[in-house]
Amino acid sequence: MKVCIAEKPSVAREIAEALGATQKKDGYIEGNGYRVSWTFGHLCTLKEPQDYSPDWKQWNVRFLPMIPPRFGIKLIDNPGYLKQFNILENLIQNAEEVINCGDAGQEGELIQRWVLQRAGCKCPVRRLWISSLTEEAIREGFRTLKDQAEYQNLYEAGLSRAIGDWILGMNATRLYTLRYGQNKQVLSIGRVQTPTLALIVNRQKEIENFKPEPYWELKTVYRETTFSSTQGKFSKKEEGEELLQKITGKLFTVTDIAIKKGKELAPRLFDLTSLQVECNRKFAFSADDTLKLIQSLYEKKVTTYPRVDTTFLSEDIYPKVPQILKGLTDYVTLAAPLLAAKIPKSKKVFDNTKVTDHHAIIPTGVTARNLTDNERKVYDLVARRFIAAFYPDCEISTTTVLGEVEEVKFKVTGKQILVPGWRAVFEKQAAGDDSTEPNDSAGEQHPAGENAVLPAFTKGESGPHKPDFAEKWTTPPKPYTEATLLRAMETAGKFVDNDDLRDALKENGIGRPSTRAAIIETLFKRNYIRKERKNLYATPTGMELIDTIREELLKSVELTGLWENKLRKIEQGVYEAPVFINELKEMVGQIVRNVLADRSSHTITIDGDSIKKASQGNKITDKPTDKKAGKSAAGMAVTGSGKTTAADNAKTAAADSGKTAAVNSVGSPIKTNSPVCPLCKKGTILHGKTAYGCSEYINGCTFRLPYETYGEGLSDGELDIIIKNYTN
Repeated sequence: MKVCIAEKPSVAREIAEALGATQKKDGYIEGNGYRVSWTFGHLCTLKEPQDYSPDWKQWNVRFLPMIPPRFGIKLIDNPGYLKQFNILENLIQNAEEVINCGDAGQEGELIQRWVLQRAGCKCPVRRLWISSLTEEAIREGFRTLKDQAEYQNLYEAGLSRAIGDWILGMNATRLYTLRYGQNKQVLSIGRVQTPTLALIVNRQKEIENFKPEPYWELKTVYRETTFSSTQGKFSKKEEGEELLQKITGKLFTVTDIAIKKGKELAPRLFDLTSLQVECNRKFAFSADDTLKLIQSLYEKKVTTYPRVDTTFLSEDIYPKVPQILKGLTDYVTLAAPLLAAKIPKSKKVFDNTKVTDHHAIIPTGVTARNLTDNERKVYDLVARRFIAAFYPDCEISTTTVLGEVEEVKFKVTGKQILVPGWRAVFEKQAAGDDSTEPNDSAGEQHPAGENAVLPAFTKGESGPHKPDFAEKWTTPPKPYTEATLLRAMETAGKFVDNDDLRDALKENGIGRPSTRAAIIETLFKRNYIRKERKNLYATPTGMELIDTIREELLKSVELTGLWENKLRKIEQGVYEAPVFINELKEMVGQIVRNVLADRSSHTITIDGDSIKKASQGNKITDKPTDKKAGKSAAGMAVTGSGKTTAADNAKTAAADSGKTAAVNSVGSPIKTNSPVCPLCKKGTILHGKTAYGCSEYINGCTFRLPYETYGEGLSDGELDIIIKNYTN
């Protein structure tokens, strides 16, 4: 019997139907030689700190950094998950072959591999890789099953991502919480969430520190058309006023008319980020809302796999285009001209070199029924983009008119649409909505102000005009919205409109298309950011956290983007996963040393109601959703035995080095035998009422290690290790 494992029950039902399996059992569907079962996203997770050593359950800086020598996975402690895993384990143990039908991406591969490892799978495993859930796509996928070994790099990239998030998140979060959190709130640090927060904080500082400066513009109205001075903005009022006096009362003369014909290319197909950007801009949907809606459309079989980062189609999709268009029953009028002739095959749409695991998001051709209002909005965007991609280019005429008054030159530019082309697909959308992001043949985008249609001018004509000289002020940058933040994450903080350049910058973007929405939601949940209308602002806690972090590696978008690039290279098989993990281990060790060496009494403002005690031992992850829970812990060498892979009696070197000191009954400091104060180099360390201090405090030494940060009752040996790190 062949066992198929999908990532969720709804997908398992679609696969079972396509395979002819109809007998419903407890936790699986059987028939036609198959048993089709499912997970609920992650059933397994990487182990938590206390699973490696009892000491690590305690939040104490003396145990940092926590780097297990070997890493393992465990089942998530949930009765429903445990029951389903037991069903899967029994099916796998009795299978002649397992078919991995997990989500066709990095995270889906990781979910399934962990389940198979934990269940002790010994039989051959093959991989189903599909981009839609239509019956045709599923059957085609089963005809072309691949050996699991072909996806080993994908698994190693997903595992490396999980490990990296755990090593950095677990250690840095505990470190900053203990050192700066006032024991009131967990200060969550994440490989992606922290640089994302830094983007918002830095933009907010730019706005707050912005000093507006005046400038002046000279314009004139001739034949109800506003012309602007070719000299641009005037930084000195006197210069413009002089020209104003010169042209007042004189005639305006048209000196030149230039007409340039060009083409605007249709907007590219959607990847997940561009769809989230469009939905936020047009409907004010959050990134997470859009992801849930497009995921629902995928599961309803009407759109293809959503978690993609390409805007191109592979060439094998080309023969399927007519059939997809025929299935768009709500767009018959728009599809009819395309079906009446041969579908064009453009490199702007079909390019195998720009497609890896999945192609752009497009309709499947299955009739869209029973959609919610919001699902219909998202589906409409996807469907129209797909149709427009095969329409002719939009032909335009750009007219530039030059004029002058007393040798003072003016200019105006306008645009006329000669042949609508693909724009006809969007005619029913709101007037003035430039959501389609047209490109001309040179790849340049036009600002909305250049879309005005100009009256017919004649070279040499002349007449009266109305000049105007107005004072204006420079404006600060705009706050981020979810749309602009997603673009900044995608392009490592670089702001570009050109699609080709944006594609190049994607290589060093932060996060993945499927996780960026979750990262933004995490920042809200941590009370690091807030929203006013569509604008995002950092809270005082978020601002102070970024200001407190001095390590650029933790908050730099560019540097984090380089890590993401390395993860992509692991997936491509051109970079070694252990090298990436060792880099993070070294970095975390340095961060711990740097923070412990901070002698300031700085703490971070805790605001809001989402207060959590660090002492509760909260599990810290870079991702908030259940599906991503498996990314909270780490290990390159993962075992499925469920046994602790680190020695149970692992202790710090200092633990056995001396007798634990205490404070006497009246709270007077107790002098220790060692070590020497690292600050004044004279006194020795005392155990005080609330902190360790120096015996030379009466002479002005300010050395202090608060118990709330470093733990009370440390031995002399433990103190010695902390002070050595403090000194370093």
